[in-house]
Amino acid sequence: MDRRRLLLALAALPLLVLTERAAAQSAKLLDAPRIAGLVGERYDGYAVARGRVTTEVAGLIDKVNADRRAVYEKRAAANKVPIDAVQQIYAQQIRQSAPVGTWFLGADGQWTQK
Repeated sequence: MDRRRLLLALAALPLLVLTERAAAQSAKLLDAPRIAGLVGERYDGYAVARGRVTTEVAGLIDKVNADRRAVYEKRAAANKVPIDAVQQIYAQQIRQSAPVGTWFLGADGQWTQK
C-alpha cells in the first residue's frame, strides 16, 4: 500500500481507543486559551504557547501534548507506520475541529489564524 493510501486509511479510522478519547477531551480544555490567542497549534499535531502564558496554561499544554503523544505512538505502532505520518493526519483533524480564531504555526514558522 502506498503512503497516500495508508494515510487515508489511517484518517478514516474511528476514535475508539480510550487514550484517544482522553486526548480529545483534554484538547477541548484548550478551546478558551486558543480563542484568546494564548495557545496555538503546530503543524506536527502539538499545541504550543503563543508568547508568555500562565503556569496553569503551560501545564495544560504539557498535559494535552502528553495525551496526544500517547495516541500518536499507539496509532503508529498499531499501524506500523512512522509517528510523523500519524501526527500529520491528526494535525489536519485538529485544524478542522479547532474553534474559529485558533492560531496555527506552520512548518515554515509562520502563524496563520483560522
